[in-house]
Amino acid sequence: QVQVVESGGGSVQAGGSLRLSCVASGYAASNYCMGWFRRAPGKEREGVATIDRYGAATYAESVKGRFTISKENAENTLYLQMNSLKPEDAAMYYCAVRRYVFTCDMSPGSYNLWGQGTQVTVSS
Repeated sequence: QVQVVESGGGSVQAGGSLRLSCVASGYAASNYCMGWFRRAPGKEREGVATIDRYGAATYAESVKGRFTISKENAENTLYLQMNSLKPEDAAMYYCAVRRYVFTCDMSPGSYNLWGQGTQVTVSS
């Protein structure tokens, strides 16, 4: 079964850290573009960070310098290390794969495999 499953969300205070994980199964997701997206209540889903097959990462301006995307190809696992969290980072975070496409972009519409999401709550 082809799927991605996120974990690692939770509740933290502002300034805290969380590490999200996304395990892909049934598919060599790490060969293609993978990314993290988020949706806050009342807002559109937005790109947070992406990483291509070679490990080149791209970040949204709002998270640059605070978040780090990485992957472990052998484990087919994607990570998002989130430091210095702010209340505005609170959202449902989703892992996504751009199957059969090597290049990355930040548009959620170009990703065709999604996880169920993991909730991140940041209190001030």
